[in-house]
Amino acid sequence: MEAPGKQDMDIVLFPFMAQGHIIPFLALALQLERSTNNTITVVNTPFNIQKLRASLPPHSSLNLLEIPFHASDHGLPPNTENTDAVPYSLVIRLLEASTSLRPAFKLLLQNLLDSQHHRRPLCVIADIFFGWTAGVAKEVGAFHVIFSASGGHGMACYYSLWFHLPRRNGQCDEFSLPDFPEAGHIHKTQLPTNISEADGSDAWSLFQRKNLSGWADSDGILFNTLEEIDSGGLHYFTRKLGLPVWAIGPVVLSTGSGSRGKGGGVRPELCREWLDTKPCNSVLYVCFGSMNTVSAAQMMELGMALERSGRNFIWVVRPPIGYDINSEFRAEEWLPQGFVGRIRESGRGLIAIGWAPQLEILSHKAVSAFLSHCGWNSVLEALSHGVPILGWPMAAEQFFNCKFLEEQVGVCTEVARGKSCEVRHQDIAAKIDAVMADQGKGTHMRTQAHRLRDIIANAFRDEDAFTGSSIRAMRDFLHAAATLNDR
Repeated sequence: MEAPGKQDMDIVLFPFMAQGHIIPFLALALQLERSTNNTITVVNTPFNIQKLRASLPPHSSLNLLEIPFHASDHGLPPNTENTDAVPYSLVIRLLEASTSLRPAFKLLLQNLLDSQHHRRPLCVIADIFFGWTAGVAKEVGAFHVIFSASGGHGMACYYSLWFHLPRRNGQCDEFSLPDFPEAGHIHKTQLPTNISEADGSDAWSLFQRKNLSGWADSDGILFNTLEEIDSGGLHYFTRKLGLPVWAIGPVVLSTGSGSRGKGGGVRPELCREWLDTKPCNSVLYVCFGSMNTVSAAQMMELGMALERSGRNFIWVVRPPIGYDINSEFRAEEWLPQGFVGRIRESGRGLIAIGWAPQLEILSHKAVSAFLSHCGWNSVLEALSHGVPILGWPMAAEQFFNCKFLEEQVGVCTEVARGKSCEVRHQDIAAKIDAVMADQGKGTHMRTQAHRLRDIIANAFRDEDAFTGSSIRAMRDFLHAAATLNDR
């Protein structure tokens, strides 16, 4: 991407305090750093800035600015600055507490403008949970966009549901969204817990309606997706909010990222060496993201399914629901008896405690499929390498991502739904076999995934006679932000 000019603009990125949000924001910041001459600043609370500083590549010129936050002032445990540090029940309290950052954020933006004597445009790229920042940007005269690390379709479903909550009593098992019929029928089991339990007056409902309403004050929305595969969801926001929407994805880190568990994960070198010994398209990668795990009963059934399938696999395991996510992993208690020994002896599986180098794994020719929670970061990493998905959605918009990828894109098969559903190892094994087979459904899904891999590659082509859709979208966004002073 062509740089518009030396130090033309100050760009401030402000992610919510969760790894699944900070990682794509960091990826976007590094992409902007590589491809423009603008000054790039990432803002967050002290603990998160400290972690970011440790993960920056050598010679990066990103500015990292701390914004003060005192968790104990908001009924949170001391030093709580990231969702990694709290149980799910307290995530809403952290979200509510984040609105207290408004005065400090406004002062930070004003200081940036004053230091440049208002000579350069200022652009704010804020998280989907920080709708309030749009009003702050307007107050100081800055250009503002929301950056969604989720895809357009999944986020459209999520957005719509908060304004059209299903009736908790008397609601049919299936229903459609009045302002997004393209999503088809949604089953009540595809609702994340906070929506299925919402009644309009609960904490999540009150927060989200105010937060999402704040989007209307923005100057546009950036989506980590592609126009070619996600146009329906993108058009939803265009018609709903009357704002420009730019599909600039996939925005992913170029090296493995994630939060290492207490077990420290598995070294990238060991993964590579192990994968190099396996035939092409013979390995299943199993990982449920940085925040998710399954119940003890589900984990046991999944272990039995992996054995029954006879396939090679890499499985990132974390303690099951109800246990400290960072506690020691008790394999003999949570996995089938003798499972680890049999897998080690056969050489058929590699078990990673807490973390694995996901991008390196997905890019290896030995990997055939990905059993995933369908978080959009993971989806894009898989499709960028032509890897089809076995979906096990668990929270947020993951259910809608899984449904979309299966019904409209053809690269996913749902294996299970949620953290409390009953699963049978025979059913999981059968779906693994179908997706990894060299015929029928497996061949079709792999063909579709390879087609999307090529579409993604083309979106970032930039040659004399061809400019990819994501390159064009990024240029259009930067041009809109840089012409702030002309408004």
